[in-house]
Amino acid sequence: MDTQRPEINNEFGSIRIADEVVATVAGLAASEVEGVAAMSGNWGTDFAERLGRKNFGKGIRVEVTGDVTTVDIYIVVEFGYAIPEVASNVQKDVKAAVETMTGLTVSTVNVHISAVSMKKQPVNEFDALDPEIE
Repeated sequence: MDTQRPEINNEFGSIRIADEVVATVAGLAASEVEGVAAMSGNWGTDFAERLGRKNFGKGIRVEVTGDVTTVDIYIVVEFGYAIPEVASNVQKDVKAAVETMTGLTVSTVNVHISAVSMKKQPVNEFDALDPEIE
């Protein structure tokens, strides 16, 4: 397996983009898609977020081999949305964002649906009050 990271060379030198940067770009693009409730991570990323460290690459695995980039995304879909449509939109948006922002060629965007999120009704503080009391 080729572990050499792709370089973008110009007259000033070379540019190397870390996999974490690609994962962050992919995560931000995926989270903007309608119907995506959250990115699905492991217990370590969930624990870190509870401590206040936001991880925009949560639930994303990036593999760059030569000039080909593969992205695996693990998402939670909101209940009521068509899962194939949401997944397809994630694939399109992630591919476009990564290619536009990094200049890398994305060959594959694999979307893994790990859960469905049920929307919770917002609690209105006045719901608990007796309507007869003013």
